[in-house]
Amino acid sequence: MNERVDCLVIGAGVIGLAIARAMARSGRDVIVLEKANTIGTETSSRHSEVIHAGIYYPKESLKAQFCVEGKHALYKFCDDYGISYNNCGKIIVATDHEQLPELDHLTKKAAANGVLDLTWMTPRQVNDIEPAVRCVGALWSPSTGILDSHSYMLALQGDAESAGTMIAFMAPVIGGEVLDKGIRIYCGGEAPFSVIGDLVINCGGLWSQSIAASIDGVPENSIPPTYYCKGNYFTLLGRPPFTRPIYPVPEKAGLGIHVTVDLGGQVRLGPDVEWVDRIDYNVDSGRADKFYEAVRKYYPELADGSLQPGYSGIRPKIHAPGEAAKDFVIQGHEEHGVDRLINLYGIESPGVTSSLAIADYVLKLI
Repeated sequence: MNERVDCLVIGAGVIGLAIARAMARSGRDVIVLEKANTIGTETSSRHSEVIHAGIYYPKESLKAQFCVEGKHALYKFCDDYGISYNNCGKIIVATDHEQLPELDHLTKKAAANGVLDLTWMTPRQVNDIEPAVRCVGALWSPSTGILDSHSYMLALQGDAESAGTMIAFMAPVIGGEVLDKGIRIYCGGEAPFSVIGDLVINCGGLWSQSIAASIDGVPENSIPPTYYCKGNYFTLLGRPPFTRPIYPVPEKAGLGIHVTVDLGGQVRLGPDVEWVDRIDYNVDSGRADKFYEAVRKYYPELADGSLQPGYSGIRPKIHAPGEAAKDFVIQGHEEHGVDRLINLYGIESPGVTSSLAIADYVLKLI
């Protein structure tokens, strides 16, 4: 491996891969440092695989901007690279009349973000396309979709490598130091090494804060706190009763326990919200009781015993339980005072949808 490289990207999740691709395609020599033995093993592969429309996020936030821009870019990328997806739309349902004002609020919030295609649905219109759903009113989001996120990451990897990117797997970052010219990053593992990046981009996801803290010269007060918010999923046994995502009105820390349907037609329910202190992807079967209670509000025919533990993911939150949700944080020199270092924090949903837009934004930062 070279002693020095134009650009070091830390993390081979969907954000790191998208940024590495953008950097390599701009003519830079790029090395990606990844602690696992393959791409996208954590947050990037443990989610709902939904292409989000851009409905829920505050006006002019990075989440709103990147989601709307990224949605269009992602659909085009999937078309250009033959990635499987389904622009199936989604239904956001109110299960009692007290929730209808929240749907109205969502339409206004979406419009402020440039999402102008939401339309109201009556219960009869909902049942015409999703007979199993019970509601008193709903919103139709035609630009929402689902995709094969692993194939998407493989395409990003392939494009990045074709442009000259090298990915070093099993290379956990254990420290670093800011030099007069560049930043030296130390990697552990079975074959420890160090490498200097003229530019370092920290896309460590769940580990971004600890990586930043390990680099000598990064101010401690520039690093936000870390909170882990686990989202559990259950799979639905039997014949799928839905053909597209069904979402309740959103809740604190998440979008509620919703229905997603993968490209093979399998129905998944989740995620819920479980604040945890450590990374643990086991799904507690006892949490199914809350799933039955939540889902039966819009799918009353959900039978006892029809849910089985599926998988879980962990959202890299930068706000504590009970606090208002925070925006993506992308820090450059102005925020932390270190030349040629970009730290990304709190890149949770809609991270996959936003990934290409985030890569373009980071490219412009430098």
